Amino acid sequence: MTASRATLARFLDAHPQAALVEVVEALGSTPREKGAWMLVSPDATFETIGGGQLEFMAIDRAREMLAGVAPPFEQLRPAGGETRERLSIPLGPEIGQCCGGRVELSVRVADDRIRAELLRQAEAEEAKLPRILLFGGGHVGHALAAAFALLPVKVIVADVRAEALDGMPPAVDTLLTPMPEEAVRDARPGSAFVVLTHDHALDFLIVAEALKRDDAAYVGMIGSKTKRATFRSWYLKEAGGDEAALSRLVCPIGGDSVRDKRPAVIAALAAAEIMTALSRNSAA
Repeated sequence: MTASRATLARFLDAHPQAALVEVVEALGSTPREKGAWMLVSPDATFETIGGGQLEFMAIDRAREMLAGVAPPFEQLRPAGGETRERLSIPLGPEIGQCCGGRVELSVRVADDRIRAELLRQAEAEEAKLPRILLFGGGHVGHALAAAFALLPVKVIVADVRAEALDGMPPAVDTLLTPMPEEAVRDARPGSAFVVLTHDHALDFLIVAEALKRDDAAYVGMIGSKTKRATFRSWYLKEAGGDEAALSRLVCPIGGDSVRDKRPAVIAALAAAEIMTALSRNSAA
């Protein structure tokens, strides 16, 4: 999970004493990549460097540093004056892991300068996150919003009904609008559009607008084969659409291989499908 600036700020405010653990080198097979980091306070952690014994060792070492226990590992004192401890950890039987690689960790107290830099980085990373626009705050909309709130994406849920936007996760933005199709036009390139409103006619208008976006990473509509056929007829005959654009529509979202139609199940399948599309789009 990518930390949002807001959740990071809350952690830092609640934990005035914390250490920053960073992966500065990842050789061979490792749980996380170079640049992964976590914060460790005397009684809590934030983010992860991969879990398992590697993380347990890092947490113990960070808390020893916070408590002033002198570590036997190599210590570096870079420009700026803070003490930075360097740990080289083999991920083998000696620590109870079988990744086979080696990780170099940096551990240092998170002073005011480091905290400000972490917040700046979180803000910059958040601005680059893929955008997902969910149209419809019904049962599946809420389930999808909850699923995406845990993932490295920026989610906006749009609806024409104010009550449908109540109870969304804190990490999710909401948009109350009488013309949700305008949000499609205003979305940035590479966005994903997921359409699941309470009104099939409104679904059709939003999807038709989304299919005009050649730069969309994903256009999906909740429904069945019958709904797709109805949309196809309307789209080609009345909306001025064509088969090439229609071929980019995913309907039903999440596929039809699983028959379970409970909102949480649909959300899980659709979230995986949408994240795959976003990943392919970013790699293109």
